[in-house]
Amino acid sequence: MKAVILQKPGEAGVESVQDTTPASDEVLLKVRRVGLCGSDLNSFRGKNPMVTFPRIPGHEVAATVVESSKAHPHLTAGVNVTLSPYTQCGKCPSCLRGRPNACQFNETLGVQRDGALAEYIAVPAGKLYTANLTLKELCLVEPLTVGFHAVARGRVTAEDTVAIFGCGGVGLGVVAASGFRRARTIAIDVDDTKLAIALKSGATDTINTTREPLHEKLQELTDGRGPDVVIEAIGLPQTFRAAVEEVAFTGRVVYIGYAKEPVAYETRLFVQKELDVLGSRNALPENFREVIQMLEERRFPVEEAVSHMVPIDEAPAILKSWSENPAAFSKIMISVD
Repeated sequence: MKAVILQKPGEAGVESVQDTTPASDEVLLKVRRVGLCGSDLNSFRGKNPMVTFPRIPGHEVAATVVESSKAHPHLTAGVNVTLSPYTQCGKCPSCLRGRPNACQFNETLGVQRDGALAEYIAVPAGKLYTANLTLKELCLVEPLTVGFHAVARGRVTAEDTVAIFGCGGVGLGVVAASGFRRARTIAIDVDDTKLAIALKSGATDTINTTREPLHEKLQELTDGRGPDVVIEAIGLPQTFRAAVEEVAFTGRVVYIGYAKEPVAYETRLFVQKELDVLGSRNALPENFREVIQMLEERRFPVEEAVSHMVPIDEAPAILKSWSENPAAFSKIMISVD
């Protein structure tokens, strides 16, 4: 079967690999769509420390069940599914606390193990989700769950004002999740196109920091209090600091992005504001179910969110183009069939 393989940093190709044989607890899937995210770009560039080469990338998946599962009657041949790409050991502190999304020994599809950018994959039945969604919508479920999990970590309610740094793929998921909970949602970015999509995704207000002063605008929008919750979905030292500086007293800060260099803080703000500072990693089953509900209610601008759709044979070329000019792309999907 065909698969996209990252052979080394900056080098990808479509190659023939051994056919997939499912284990007893797995379901054979025909891959239909695979979305690419920032971790795939970092893998292509050789900047993902968790990736070894060669590696088949891809963990945002829409697929079709090939063979019916007697143990899982809802998984009949021809049913379209999406999936959770994470593993869990069941023994580490995270798993024992009921938070397997942060499993100490997690192996994400396409990162620590070969991924979905191939014609067929085999996946444990318990990782699959069915829904009344199109293939494109199914392929968006997993990336949106990351934002929904961050909003859950921030305990966002309809009474909150939430500020979100970054309106890329993950940030849009945060915006959608905050809007889905009916919070006042402030989207912050430097790109007007992304901010326009954020408004369609659930944002009530936007700030373009290239022409609007961030602090003054947030103070104006919150009557001088600052946002109740700030969620960082970029991964820059300056936005890591701004989250703590701009959040209201006794507010919550949630970090999704990784800063690529050390971050220096004014630590008195942690104490004086008595902040809850939280990390957010991956997603839980309830996040998948919530995203599916939102998409089934047609409350997300699917067509606007996906900027490029190319066949699998063009995947290496678009990875190269994306790496050379990341600002020209938002969400890339690969059509495997």
